[in-house]
Amino acid sequence: MLKDIPNHKVENLVIAIAPREEDSADALWDVYLINLEERPIRNVLVNSRGYGELEKEPRKTTVLRHFFEEIGPMTYVLIEPIQKKLFSFTNEYWVSFSLDNYLYDKKYVFVKGSIDEMNFTALPFINRSGVMIR
Repeated sequence: MLKDIPNHKVENLVIAIAPREEDSADALWDVYLINLEERPIRNVLVNSRGYGELEKEPRKTTVLRHFFEEIGPMTYVLIEPIQKKLFSFTNEYWVSFSLDNYLYDKKYVFVKGSIDEMNFTALPFINRSGVMIR
């Protein structure tokens, strides 16, 4: 029965996007996965994609998949670089992982225009500023 299935929520995982040090109009930014758990997470799968409109035509990016066998406690990994021109799209990251023999998943959505300097915050462990969703 559905009532017998536990419903655990993802609480201590962050997707963050931060600019690189170079100051160029076409510079790449970096997308990070930050583990705020005090235990490692295992078998981490991240699917990323973008979608939106370009010149009044619907467009989608390729779906990229990234796998990490283990991400240590209180640390981060680089998922992928992202081009600044994709900030006019909605960027979605779907993360699945196991913790304490339970499979978790969560979708993180950066809506069009949300990756902007006015939304910057200090990113834990990375010592840079950027946009994050917890």
